[in-house]
Amino acid sequence: MSRKKDENVENDIQDENSIQDENGDIEAFANVVAEEDDGVRVMPMIPLRGMTVFPYMVLHFDIGREKSISALEKAMVRDQIVFLAAQRDPETDLPTFEDFHRVGTIAKIKQMLKLPGDSIRVLVEGISRGIIEGMVHEVPYFKANVRAATEVEYESIPNEIEALTRTVLDNFEEYLSIGQKLPQDIFLSVSTVEQPGRLADIITSHLDVRMETKQEILEAFDVEERLGLLNDMLTKEIEILKIERDINKKVRSKINKSQREYYLREQLRAIQEELGDDELIEDEIRDWLAELEKLQLSEKIHAKIEKEIKRLSKIQSSSAEGGVIRSYIEWVFQLPWNQYSEGEIDLKSAEAVLNEDHYGLAKVKERIIEYLAVMQLVTAMKAPIICLVGPPGVGKTSVAKSIARAIGREFTRMSLGGVRDEAEIRGHRRTYIGAIPGRVINGIKEAATMNPVFLFDEIDKVGTDFRGDPASALLEVLDPEQNKEFTDHYLEFPFDLSKVLFITTANTTDTIPRPLLDRMEVIEVPGYTEEEKVKIAEQHLIPKQLTEHGLDAAKVHVSEQTVHDIINYYTRESGVRNLEREIAGICRKSARKVVEEDVQKVNITSSNLDKYLGKKVFRYDVIENEKMIGVTTGLAWTVVGGTTLSIETSMVPGTGQLSLTGQLGDVMKESARAGISYIRSIAGELGLKKNFYREDDIHIHIPEGATPKDGPSAGVTMCVAMISTLTGIPARQDIAMTGEITLRGNILPVGGVREKVLAAHRAGIRKVLLPAENERDIDEIPANVRKKMEFVLIEHAKDALSHVLTKPLPQKDASKGKDAGGKSKGVDDGNNVKVNDKKKAEDGRKPKATIGRDADQKS
Repeated sequence: MSRKKDENVENDIQDENSIQDENGDIEAFANVVAEEDDGVRVMPMIPLRGMTVFPYMVLHFDIGREKSISALEKAMVRDQIVFLAAQRDPETDLPTFEDFHRVGTIAKIKQMLKLPGDSIRVLVEGISRGIIEGMVHEVPYFKANVRAATEVEYESIPNEIEALTRTVLDNFEEYLSIGQKLPQDIFLSVSTVEQPGRLADIITSHLDVRMETKQEILEAFDVEERLGLLNDMLTKEIEILKIERDINKKVRSKINKSQREYYLREQLRAIQEELGDDELIEDEIRDWLAELEKLQLSEKIHAKIEKEIKRLSKIQSSSAEGGVIRSYIEWVFQLPWNQYSEGEIDLKSAEAVLNEDHYGLAKVKERIIEYLAVMQLVTAMKAPIICLVGPPGVGKTSVAKSIARAIGREFTRMSLGGVRDEAEIRGHRRTYIGAIPGRVINGIKEAATMNPVFLFDEIDKVGTDFRGDPASALLEVLDPEQNKEFTDHYLEFPFDLSKVLFITTANTTDTIPRPLLDRMEVIEVPGYTEEEKVKIAEQHLIPKQLTEHGLDAAKVHVSEQTVHDIINYYTRESGVRNLEREIAGICRKSARKVVEEDVQKVNITSSNLDKYLGKKVFRYDVIENEKMIGVTTGLAWTVVGGTTLSIETSMVPGTGQLSLTGQLGDVMKESARAGISYIRSIAGELGLKKNFYREDDIHIHIPEGATPKDGPSAGVTMCVAMISTLTGIPARQDIAMTGEITLRGNILPVGGVREKVLAAHRAGIRKVLLPAENERDIDEIPANVRKKMEFVLIEHAKDALSHVLTKPLPQKDASKGKDAGGKSKGVDDGNNVKVNDKKKAEDGRKPKATIGRDADQKS
């Protein structure tokens, strides 16, 4: 521990002879105190940390705090008398009056020496006990009123005190003999002290006990009480020393036993050498050392492995420790040191491989081709960390395999779903029985190359518990700046992962820790459209399942319309996993039919599909051009793609309550309340009764009540539905809309536009109202769908009324600057998009912040 610039004791207590030589100073101070009123004297005070000074004790310590140095200088100018008081908490750097013990020691400064670093070493001699009666001031140094305590001087010692004194001396002698930390000469000097009180102080100053215990002795003014406390303390310390002595004996006994076993093992080893049984081990060690030289490792790693090999040569091979070291060495030599896949990069062939394995996924393929192009130009490029995020079944895992095949590298995979132990990533330390490296090093060993494609599957499902945080351990693995020296707990030396191409997959980024997500390049893998699913089924899924079931296209034919029906009525997903499962079911029944009925060809059509897959599982409703009061069509995003929402509203006489049913979430309920508040603010413009919100109850219901629903994107849809109900004007159901509404009727952007528009297209809707700030998302919609749809960009709830309501609203004041009913004016921008005049005009309105995909859930 480094010396603090303060009053840290040096524990250099002078012997009793030097103490007794200073009686003249003590008697002089006693005469001065006698002349003071009531024995109280004002003197500088120095706080002590971690030590207690006793009367008649000579020692030196260092001080460095400004107040302590000022008090020392003041005392030297006057009479060299200072009061020493111990702090209650040694860690307090700036103590106050409340931080000191009230009882301390009045001492005389014998010598002071300045040390480097503005600290001073002081030699003091304790004179008598003192009690702080009050503090004069604390700045620039501590100055206190101190009452000196008079020590009783016995001419004839009472029998009780004499008995205590002898007991204390006996215990102190036993303490010295057992502890053996202090020289025996101390007992000879202590035993010559005649006064019991002084004897107790001197013995206490020599004991290795806590400062609080010594302070308790210092505060005992009664000599008999002081001797009793000291006797109890010595008895306790003797018992502790005896326990320590027993423990040391046991340890020495074990050491002697180990030495004896080592001697016997060496004899056994010599016998084995004579018999020739140990030659095999020596050959292995020579082979390992030769192989180690060939690996050309760094000096640090080479020294570590060489040390373990030499340790094994000195340990009996049948011992437990020998087995641990042997396993470690074998693991080290199984790693692919300096072995790399040297596949040539051909962009055209790589692109052909990606297109062959997957249909669509243009963004993912484009990013991989860009990476390969850079690899051709820069050989020392740090591999990027790619995170493929998308719903289940869209091909994230298979894309990683295709990437490995496209660039000619080995592929290894680790599933992180449910992993809760940090040791799964970093490995176990060799102190544990059965310790092995982590899954990362194990994957590198299985790949047998230093630059494989390493897939961390389901990284969003990593857990955390008392065994550690695997996500935090992944920070080093997935950081290109750190993974060059990744250290596994089992290997205990850095291993280079910088050449590994890490790919991770996730269904959502919400559960991935932010520091981990920041290290990865996120690539969205969107759900497939119906047309894309049909192409995937025809080009990949059907041929694959026919082959696995011993069939071919000549025996089983599935029409394109049949595939459409399977997608619409038997699956409800963003990917194609369930679609492949249904196709597999068709192949099984077709195989049975071929075997049992000996038919030449099985044709699967829409008319006989239910014979193979059973009754339709899902309802696929095409929304007709119906007009109903209080019913509008909204759009929602789910983990399996987009869907349409039919929002129903009704009004009944009541007390102004708003009822919301359909298992709606908190965010959706808040959107409905925001909509009704906006309607109340424009009730006059809508021609509504002044107190409609007090006299009528409004009920909003979204069907399929067993399915939870949440998110802000249905705000404009619920608002228009309530206006339709309150005004009695029917609303068109063949127009879908989405957008978050504010209290002023503004429409904010939402997420999941691509999936929502595709859902509207599947439902037969050809006109969709979108927030104006979502115009950029229209380009993400497939071109074949975009050409069939009409998009109207709206900025305000009133913009939607002229498109959805079948009749115009009552005329407004012309000074407002808008036509009747808030009708949206727009121009065609060439992309089937109508843009409001408000969006084109420079009206000085601040741009609205774009928010991400909303939390709509409808499974």
